[in-house]
Amino acid sequence: MKFKYLRDPLFLLCVFTYVINRFILKRLWEDGFVHDHVNDLICIPFVIPIMLFAQRKLGMRHHDEIPLAHEILILIVVLSIVFEILLPMRTDLGHIAIADHMDVFHYVLGGLLASLFWQWWYRAANEPRTV
Repeated sequence: MKFKYLRDPLFLLCVFTYVINRFILKRLWEDGFVHDHVNDLICIPFVIPIMLFAQRKLGMRHHDEIPLAHEILILIVVLSIVFEILLPMRTDLGHIAIADHMDVFHYVLGGLLASLFWQWWYRAANEPRTV
């Protein structure tokens, strides 16, 4: 089965999770996991389908397979460098961009869980149904 990009069930779940977290959960809790790390955890499975969809439309991706390991790893490295090293170094963003090694941990965990989900989901969709 082809990767569904913007119709991928994990991507849609991440969109839903982001909206619920942003407009409901963060108003209920001032700190902790909901406030600090939910978005980091869903970042990779949210961004990967958008990134790969754009690459596919631009002719930079020549297949519709599930996200490959290197595609996920490259995004994790780029996000980690930009959001946890470069932006926190800017003095004008010091109050917004704060380096946090736990963010990187949650990028990696989200990427790993997303990869496992995609392998399971799309493999299960390709297997013949037996009654």
